[in-house]
Amino acid sequence: MNTNTFIAALVAGFAASSVAAQTTAFDNVGAAETAVDDLQEQMEDDQDRDLSAFGTEGREIGDYGSVALRYTATSNDGDTSNDLGVGLRYGWFDGVNGIDTNASYVYGEENGTITENTLLAGVDYRRNLSDRVFAYGQADLSIDKQTTTADEYTQDIFAGVGVGYRIFNSADTQWSVQAGPGYRAAEVVGGAKVNEAAASVSSNLFVSLTDSVYLTNDTDVIYSEFATTIANDLALNVALTDTMALRTSYATRFNDLTDNSFSDGENTLGVSVVYNFN
Repeated sequence: MNTNTFIAALVAGFAASSVAAQTTAFDNVGAAETAVDDLQEQMEDDQDRDLSAFGTEGREIGDYGSVALRYTATSNDGDTSNDLGVGLRYGWFDGVNGIDTNASYVYGEENGTITENTLLAGVDYRRNLSDRVFAYGQADLSIDKQTTTADEYTQDIFAGVGVGYRIFNSADTQWSVQAGPGYRAAEVVGGAKVNEAAASVSSNLFVSLTDSVYLTNDTDVIYSEFATTIANDLALNVALTDTMALRTSYATRFNDLTDNSFSDGENTLGVSVVYNFN
């Protein structure tokens, strides 16, 4: 999963294309990660990755973190709506061990009726075994209290361990793959519950184009007998200052339980400004 505290961040963006599907493959830092309005889509993208590379390669000793927060309240001809979005991320690295955590919560209501209540969270631990080989453990959670679409997840939890390998490992280009077994606990609309063995495979690419511009592409697959979910996030990141970055991303989510083909997946274009420290 991706690598994806506290300073407020201004988040702005827009959705370009989206069809009815639900994100259930997680991008740990991510990503988790999946959205009913532009805020949720941005925050799920923002928490995936910003100025840090995949895994522990290139990371500085110490900790990092960021928070994105937005609240809107609207009243029009007697109709009211309230929307809250929070994205949090925190991690640290001691030279050998690294951990990344993230959480995204979205709540919305219209005229007193809850329309959105979604939590995404993930924890990712890594330990370097050599310059190219690393071990990892991960846990990811997705809860959607409001979905009513048949076969969509109201809860999806995945925990797993495995090993990874850095194919390219230079300052300008990093490409890592990882895979391992896990366990999935899920609930879907209609009451069906799933508790079964699962597996995950991830590919993470980082390419530095200039001193202030870099490209990332992160792909995550979670497989179990119940369903296969795929998440792909392509992003162009521009460092405006030492602490502020502009991120343009295109995310695709596919779930073979609800999508007949890959083209039926959810596609989201997001633009955001993220403020970080350390």
